[in-house]
Amino acid sequence: MPDADGQKRAKRGKKSTGKADAVVKQLRAFGLAYPGAHTKSPWPGHMDLAVNDKTFAYLSVEGEPLKISCKLPRSSELALELPFATPTPYGLGKAGWVTARFEATDSPPVELLQAWIDESYRAQAPKKLVKELDAGSAALQPAAAKRSRPVRSAKRAKRKPASPK
Repeated sequence: MPDADGQKRAKRGKKSTGKADAVVKQLRAFGLAYPGAHTKSPWPGHMDLAVNDKTFAYLSVEGEPLKISCKLPRSSELALELPFATPTPYGLGKAGWVTARFEATDSPPVELLQAWIDESYRAQAPKKLVKELDAGSAALQPAAAKRSRPVRSAKRAKRKPASPK
């Protein structure tokens, strides 16, 4: 049975991870929005993000300091220059996996971590699902943003200018 100090420490630890818990929930929801994405619990205390049973993001669980690991085949070298990033242990770092750890008082760069999740998903997902993702992204854009230049019909392009009156 923990002593009074142990109970106080546990409460402080739980309270201090409130921000981390919110970020973990946000990142998990972000990752689960991808086609075919699901949670995977390879062992107790883990709820990672996977596609076709291949993990694309290892996330800490609620109540623990924020930690995320992603496969970054394009940006791992740049990511490793950040003060909170290290190569993922167990040999995964050699394959481009990067781990970010944050203290309870840190403000994690959520948009950057979402970009990591996106890159990692694209590295782990089947090409069919990545194409589906890209097609869905294009469909969500406003019509004006889809066009980089005005589209003219062939009939309209051949039309002669009206004569001045």
